[in-house]
Amino acid sequence: MVEFVLERVVSATPERVFAVALDPGLHLRSMERYGETMVEAPAGGTFSEGTTVTWRARHFGIPFRLRSIVYDVDPPRGFRDRQISGPFASFWHEHVFEEHPQGTLMRDTIRFRSPFGPIGRVVDRLVLGAYMRRLIEERNDRLAIEAEGRGRTLPG
Repeated sequence: MVEFVLERVVSATPERVFAVALDPGLHLRSMERYGETMVEAPAGGTFSEGTTVTWRARHFGIPFRLRSIVYDVDPPRGFRDRQISGPFASFWHEHVFEEHPQGTLMRDTIRFRSPFGPIGRVVDRLVLGAYMRRLIEERNDRLAIEAEGRGRTLPG
C-alpha cells in the first residue's frame, strides 16, 4: 500500500478552505487537463455526509470510472472519502484543516493500493505513487487559489 501526506498553508480561514474542498466543481476544475467529468453528481451540488459521486477520467491514455463516498464530515476540521468501486484495490483520502497563524494548515493523507498483487505493488512504487502525489498537489494548488480569492470562488 502506498501512503503519502501533503501539507500546505492556505491564506484563508478553515471554514473557507473546508467549504471550497467540498465543492465538486473544484475537483472538476483542478482535473480539467485529464478531461475528468462527473457521471453521478452529489445531490444538492456539494459533498456532505454520505454523498457519493462517480468520476470518469483518462489517465495514461486509459479511461477510468471511480465511485467514491464522503464520510466523517466534521466542519470545519475535515472529512474523508474512499473508493466504493473503481480501478484501485483500495483508495482512501483524509482531508484535515487546522488553524494556522497564516490561515489554515491543510493536510491530505492518501492511501491506495493497485490491484494485481505483486505487479500492482511494483506499479505503485515505480509509477503511480509519484503520479497520484502530483494529482493531489494540482488539486491543492487550485483549492488554494479559490479559497484565497485568487480565482473562481464559492458564493459567500
